[in-house]
Amino acid sequence: MVESAADVVTDATPSTRERLVQAAAAEFREHGFAGTDTNRIARRAGFAPQTFYRWFSDKTEIFIAVYRAWEDEERSLMGALRRRGAEEEDVVEAAISHHKAYIIFRRSLRRLSLEDDKVRAARAESRLRQIDRIRQWRDGAVSADEVAAVLLQLERLSDALAEGEILDMGLDEAPARRRLAELLTWLRTGT
Repeated sequence: MVESAADVVTDATPSTRERLVQAAAAEFREHGFAGTDTNRIARRAGFAPQTFYRWFSDKTEIFIAVYRAWEDEERSLMGALRRRGAEEEDVVEAAISHHKAYIIFRRSLRRLSLEDDKVRAARAESRLRQIDRIRQWRDGAVSADEVAAVLLQLERLSDALAEGEILDMGLDEAPARRRLAELLTWLRTGT
């Protein structure tokens, strides 16, 4: 009997690269970029330190891989909410929670985007992928420039709410949460 691709059972064990990215994500979430080293990433993944360099040239390269995984995770989360018809308030909470879960990583990302050309380029590529997906989803009804302006506002508001910046000023978060919901609605509907 010939097996089809659907009949073949695949090993669900993550690859070495995936294990390294998962370990790096945990390290960056806990310690940030500056507080993480490649030896600790390799050991956390269950490998000898030299294994790291078989898969990644340096800590910046794996940081960018973690950023890509974060982007995929966020897209999956938001897509699932959209498919089930979640209320905007639920989507707002999910966006804030996702940023909060990666708060130290996000701080490193913001800093490195200013200091490291590779990270800055990776962040620009990520944003362009998001813009393209949104424009496709909206059948090209909005310009890339418009989507970029909204995405940057969404990103900054999500980070600010996750970090508690508005509360630090003794202000009410409700207007920021409403604005986040309005921006998400605009992305979805154009209104």
